Parts: sequence; C-alpha cells; structure tokens
Amino acid sequence: MWKKKYEPVANISKEHDEYLKLINREKNFIRIAQILIFVLGIIFWEVAARNNLIDTFLTSSPGAIFGLIMKLVNDGSLFKHLYISTMETIGGFFVGTVGGLLIAIILWWFKKLAKIMDPYIVILNSLPKTALAPIIILWVGLGYSGIIATAASISIVVTIMTLYTGFISVEKDKIILLKTMGANKFQVLRKVIIPANIPNILSVIKVNIGLSWIGVIVGEFLVSKAGIGYLILYGSQTFKLDLVMMGVFVLGVIAAIMYVLSSWLEKKVIKY
Repeated sequence: MWKKKYEPVANISKEHDEYLKLINREKNFIRIAQILIFVLGIIFWEVAARNNLIDTFLTSSPGAIFGLIMKLVNDGSLFKHLYISTMETIGGFFVGTVGGLLIAIILWWFKKLAKIMDPYIVILNSLPKTALAPIIILWVGLGYSGIIATAASISIVVTIMTLYTGFISVEKDKIILLKTMGANKFQVLRKVIIPANIPNILSVIKVNIGLSWIGVIVGEFLVSKAGIGYLILYGSQTFKLDLVMMGVFVLGVIAAIMYVLSSWLEKKVIKY
C-alpha cells in the first residue's frame, strides 16, 4: 500500500492519507516526549548534583556514573557481570514462560486436574517468592541453577494463571464448531486456543522479562559472586553508592532494551 513513509498510492483516498499521517505524527510525538523526559531528568540530576542541591554521596550523579561505567568497560569487568546476569535472566525467563505455558495447557486439557490444583495455584501466587528465595536456592543448589530457579519461580505461577484463564475464556462456539467438524482436542488447542491467546502470551512475555530480572537480582544478592546484583550489593556494603546507582542504571537500560525487543516481536507476531 505504501511506497514511502508519506507517499500515498493512487488507490488511497486523501482523507485516509491524512489519517495515516496523523497516526505517524502522534507516534513520533510520543517517542520524542519519552526521550525528552529521560534527557531532561538526567540534565536536572547532573545540575542538582553540581550545585549541591542533592547529596551526591547518597544519589551520585550522571557524570560519576558514566565515569564508573567507562572504567569498568575498559577493564572488561562490566561485560562479565552483564553477561552473567543476562544469561541467568534468559534462563529464568525461558523456564518460567515455557514451563507456565505447558502447565496451563495441561490444566486446560485435564479439567478435573485444574479444579484440584486451583486452590494450590492461588496459594502459590500469594506467597512472597523473593522471601522464599533462600529456600529455593538451598533446594536447587547454590550458583547459577539456584538463581535461575528463583527467577523462574517468580514468573511461572503468574504465567499459569494468566494463560489458563485465557484458555478457558475462548468462545465456546468456536470450539463446538471444530468438534462438529471432527476435530480432536489437540486440533482444537492448535487451531483455536493458542491462536486466540497470542495477545495473552505476548503480554506474559513482556511481564516475565521484568519478573525474571527481579528473581535474578534477588538470587545474586544471596549467593552470587558476579553479576549486576552482586555489584549493587557490594556497593551498598562498602558504601560505594556510585557503584549501586551504576548497577541500577545499567539494569534500567537492559530492561528498556529487552522491552523494545519484546514490543518489536509483538508487532511482528500480531501482523503475521
């Protein structure tokens, strides 16, 4: 339909062309506003720090954080900590998301099992997973496996509840129609249940990115000797708050990148 960003083809009306331009202007405005908020926040922070309006011992400053990032980049330690935390997050995200999806499918498949497990799932969801992290790590083991299990435990129950609710909310008429045409349960799952819940699955993916990071940071606070969580803990214990703020800043940047990637994936999948 479109040759260039704003070049309409002959079969598009002038009104439709104006409407599409309006949508693009709104999108650009939102992006610019988001960037401006971030930039102005950094500038205000730096100005406040240089003019002693804030206590830099407690809040640090963008300049000090950037200098520390460059120092850790030059000696290679930042990439090591980033790699470890990212791999742990990906592992916990994968286990929590895929495991939650599979369990939700099993519960949908076996309705009696779903009724039996319903109160236990609700109870598990109400438990504070971060408080249970030491127990989970002791059960699974110290090191990377315990951290990944902690990250997965935070996201898996939310994934199960969200997706199972979506599965049983699919219109019954569609399922009945397929069954009258001779479809078995697996075909109903593949042709109706999963496609109807693609938006729910994509939403769960975006939520689980943040939950997995929470689990990884909590796990690294407890047992890790490397990673962004370890840097934050070490900085707080030694009163190097530049290091703490740097860790928080790096976490925010990584989370933003992963959010952008998940949004891009969401657009591609929905378009497909």
